[in-house]
Amino acid sequence: MKAIVFLGGGRITGALAAGLRLGGYDAEIVVYDRNAEKLRGLRLESRVEVARDLKPAVARARMLIVAVRPESVGGILDEVAECGVAAPKLCVSLAAGIPLRRLHGRLGAGVRWVRAMPSPVCRVGRGLTAVSYERGVTRAERGRVREFFERVGTVLEIPESQFDAYTAVYSSSHGYHALETLANAGQKAGLDRGTALAAAAHALSDGIAYWRESGQELAELLREAVTPGGIAAASMSAANKSGYARAVRNGVRAGIKQARRNARR
Repeated sequence: MKAIVFLGGGRITGALAAGLRLGGYDAEIVVYDRNAEKLRGLRLESRVEVARDLKPAVARARMLIVAVRPESVGGILDEVAECGVAAPKLCVSLAAGIPLRRLHGRLGAGVRWVRAMPSPVCRVGRGLTAVSYERGVTRAERGRVREFFERVGTVLEIPESQFDAYTAVYSSSHGYHALETLANAGQKAGLDRGTALAAAAHALSDGIAYWRESGQELAELLREAVTPGGIAAASMSAANKSGYARAVRNGVRAGIKQARRNARR
């Protein structure tokens, strides 16, 4: 029976498999990886079928998802090409920074490629996945890809030219970093750790949830929250004067540069 086949059993495969099962996805999920411990964990958590041999795994695939590190993409594609089994017509790469032109033709002229960048938050069904298609991917195939990733959250179809910037901006690490930084500042101001984390998490998570659910413009909410002469206004002004916006821009630029370095490997 044909299945979704992941090449690589790392963090993002684990998050996707868990999110798919949480969302009621009952079809077979096959994961190929040489690391037996990773495979055991995935099988226990998400009822995946493990594969330690590449050839039968590829033979099972109706959609092949390449979920290895960027530096390992070339090697795993060479192994697939040499295993003697035709790859499925639709393949998806989750490798950050690797452009479609580097994937085209690697598994045969008839294989059509999609780039996808899902968030690890898809583990709990609240992910965000950007997708971009190479020329030749049919409308039906686009629908299959979109439906698959919509099982674990929201899907954005974007031009590939925007992929590196998206990858640098969308990461949940920004939220974790902001939470840690704001909570640490609260502790230094005299709050205990638990209270500091609760206050910082509310400021970030609940405030953003309200923006999403209210339908209000972000600028409107900022005007409402940052009352002139108030505490929030003083805090935001001091943060901006200290280079907050510049620091965030520099972080995004560094992420884009790293994605481009990945593409040159």
